[in-house]
Amino acid sequence: MKLMTKEIEKKALKYPFGSQESKELDAEIIVKYFDPMGNWRWYATEYDPKQKLFFGYVSGFENEAGYFSLQELESVKKPLPIERDLYFDNKKVRDIPHDQLPSFLEKKLLNEPDPDDMEYQFKSADQFSM
Repeated sequence: MKLMTKEIEKKALKYPFGSQESKELDAEIIVKYFDPMGNWRWYATEYDPKQKLFFGYVSGFENEAGYFSLQELESVKKPLPIERDLYFDNKKVRDIPHDQLPSFLEKKLLNEPDPDDMEYQFKSADQFSM
């Protein structure tokens, strides 16, 4: 499986380093990679095509934000190589499972009000209008 397709590269070029820094939980995920033989996940949010380097979130032994290279992912040749998640499309950082987020983002996500929570929706009678 190709980890970098022309379609992904075209999308990645829209998000150079630093372009999504202020978006935090609303940053677009360019692509998700995973290790089919383990629990490692890579969520790319920014990309430098010259260095073939991503910035994003990595979930493995620890959950952290940082840089990872396309070449490094392509070099893994265990019984099964790193794969691209074909079904993880048009997602944002907030769509990453909580247990795979770095702690600083998980705390922000957990502190956000849940729009499906009825108590949040109707905190006071002032919200009702006739």
